[in-house]
Amino acid sequence: MSAKDCGSHGKKRQKIWRRIFWGILIFLFIVLVTILIVWAVLQPKKPKFIIQDITVYAFNASIPNFITSNFQVTISSRNPNDEIGIYYDRMSIYASYRNQQITLRTSIPPEYEGDKETNVWSPFIYGNSVPVAPYNSVTLSQDQSTGSVALIIKIDGRVRFKVGTFTTGRYRLHVKCPAFIQFGSQTSGVVVGDNAVKYQMLTSCSVSV
Repeated sequence: MSAKDCGSHGKKRQKIWRRIFWGILIFLFIVLVTILIVWAVLQPKKPKFIIQDITVYAFNASIPNFITSNFQVTISSRNPNDEIGIYYDRMSIYASYRNQQITLRTSIPPEYEGDKETNVWSPFIYGNSVPVAPYNSVTLSQDQSTGSVALIIKIDGRVRFKVGTFTTGRYRLHVKCPAFIQFGSQTSGVVVGDNAVKYQMLTSCSVSV
């Protein structure tokens, strides 16, 4: 075989590989455009969260600059989308007071939520002798003595959206639920055990994705 024939075969192979490359590239482009069109038509909405109730088992801020607490929080999430599912990944929940975390983080098991479905979680969040900033310790002790404390229950995690067989990458999820607790009030809570009081909330949470 002459050098000329070898050169022509080499050029044919290059043409074939170029066609394969451009064919794959065009196919991926079409798939991506299709996904974007479907995504735009469906207009995915972020999930909605509601804090239903909070049961207080312990809350002690009498020691300066430290707080011991134990809560069980019931929170529901709802997927408002049609034809779009939501995966909840790496979720954790904790309580904060005046922008300071006052409990440890509690993990929430991963969950899938189909379109128009609702999930309910009831995790325990707690902290034993958690350090509190001095300026927060003073106001927290004052709030407890007056019998009224405003907490924020926060959830951090990751979410993925599912459209048909396509699943997006992970998005950061931040949820903030106001929890206004009136300690010692006879009308605001229900005694459910030894030194445990359940407070009904039914309050909408702010959600950012």
